[in-house]
Amino acid sequence: MLWRVRTTLHDRPGALADLASGCGRAGVNILGLQIFPGVDRVTDELVLRTPEGWGLGDLVALVESAGGTSVSALPCTEAALGDQPTRYVVAARSILEAPASFPDVAARLFDAEPDAAGEGDLMDLEVDDVSVQLRRTAAFTGTELARGAALAALVTEVLHQRHAPRRDPDAVEESATTYVVAVGRVSALVDGAPVGDASWHRVEGEEPAACRLELAVDPAWRRRGIGSGLLREAALAAFAEGVEELVVRTAADNQAVLPLVLGTGMRGRIRMAADELTVRIPIRQLSGAR
Repeated sequence: MLWRVRTTLHDRPGALADLASGCGRAGVNILGLQIFPGVDRVTDELVLRTPEGWGLGDLVALVESAGGTSVSALPCTEAALGDQPTRYVVAARSILEAPASFPDVAARLFDAEPDAAGEGDLMDLEVDDVSVQLRRTAAFTGTELARGAALAALVTEVLHQRHAPRRDPDAVEESATTYVVAVGRVSALVDGAPVGDASWHRVEGEEPAACRLELAVDPAWRRRGIGSGLLREAALAAFAEGVEELVVRTAADNQAVLPLVLGTGMRGRIRMAADELTVRIPIRQLSGAR
């Protein structure tokens, strides 16, 4: 059986050799090793093949007897033996192709869950003004935190490049768009014709001061700043109605969500679960907007 094991060892000559010797005596084969250096202690991640009948308790006892602390172990497959630099390159390519997949790709890369709920260590990544939170049982090392931050910076740069203002003679300037506000709704008009709409309503099970936001822009008028304008106007109008948070739920492969939020300058918290992407946008930050 294969296991992914993580443990902390004292940073001294022979510490890893003691662990390797203990594995050898017990008939446990070390198939993979990744080292995360620290100041006076080192975190090692090993992929181990154990004899038949071994369980979690046997592994923990073996590693601790060799001087390891903070031991965590999970069953894994041969995919865990993949080259680590290659995994990061593949992850970066996936994110470049679909920036909105960042929460899910990062979670798989770090063996974490793309959600702030629950117990365990938390990795908080910032994609411009959007917060992506990952959580897992094993503590994140300084090396992993740096790698996560680098990936988040990559996504931010790509989104800025893809959605930078363009000089398109056929594009309508956002200033030419009129936003009409009604109770629970904002409409976007160009030359009096509707091109987009945003509405918000309370949903059972959500926080009392939170509203679900539904936003749509006519396909012919997308990528012209109208969606972000609708979101800003909807946030201002909802705040005036006493709403404190807008919640956007959409398909996990919706590529428009991150650019939409980033284009408003507002902060949001994003998480991905199964096939659904959820963005929570606190709008108390708008108290001094007007």
